[in-house]
Order: sequence, then structure tokens, then C-alpha cells
Amino acid sequence: MDQNTVGRPMEILLVEDSLTFARIAFGALKKGAVQHRLTWVTDGEEAIEFLYQRGKFSRAPRPDLILLDLGLPKKDGREVLTEIKHDEELKQIPVVVMTASTNAIDIQRSEELQVQSYMTKPLNLKKFRKLVKELARYWQKDMILPAEPAVD
Repeated sequence: MDQNTVGRPMEILLVEDSLTFARIAFGALKKGAVQHRLTWVTDGEEAIEFLYQRGKFSRAPRPDLILLDLGLPKKDGREVLTEIKHDEELKQIPVVVMTASTNAIDIQRSEELQVQSYMTKPLNLKKFRKLVKELARYWQKDMILPAEPAVD
């Protein structure tokens, strides 16, 4: 593990086409007291470009958490989720689906793809903040360097 990662803010990618909901997510994360850096993209194509560090996102950080809407323009969030979960490197990133869809097929497919959580809009902000705090706690544990073995 790279020592530069210890103690850094959590990198969060928000993939959301609604300005209103993006503002709600920003506010909830700010109140959640999790040290983070948030990048917001508004469609599925931008999300994929960001995740693969292409084009204007060539220097983008690898997110530690993805907050993903399913109903996105250009490339649907369902397609984005499938692509993430079928890529060996990206599938390790926790994904929280935040969507208006209560469709049983969307819920089942998200569970099959092992998302961290499936939350429907309007979000229960208290529950959302609690989930982000839990994910941050697990992420921080992963960031702790193992103790060096004693040298005799």
C-alpha cells in the first residue's frame, strides 16, 4: 500500500444528473463529518471516462466510493454498474445505488452485482449519512498500514 494514501480524504464519485439531488447529496455528505473529496459527473459516459481516467479525466483519482443513479443520460446507470462490476480493478470499489427506481428487477440486478446499498429517492438523509460513515470507517481501516515485522 502506498504511504501517500494514509490519512487522505475519501475520494467519492457522485454520478447524478439532477442538480437538486446533487445538492442534497453534497449537503448530506458535508453534515456527515466524513473527510472526503467529491467529484460530480452528470451522465454515464462521463462516469466511465472518469473511472478509466480518459480524456479530461486522465489525472482523475481512483474513487473509494461511487454514488450512482440508475436513470442517467447518454449511458444508463445500469450499464455503468454492470461495467464497473465486470472490471477486475473497478469491481473492488463500493457502489451505493441512489435512484428513484423501485423496480424489482433493478433491485435484484443491483443485489446480484453486489452493491453496498440500494437507496431510493427521496433519500432518508439520516440513513444515508450513517451508511457513508460506516463505509468510511471500513475504508479507513483498509488504509492503516500493517505493523512492520520485528527484525532480530
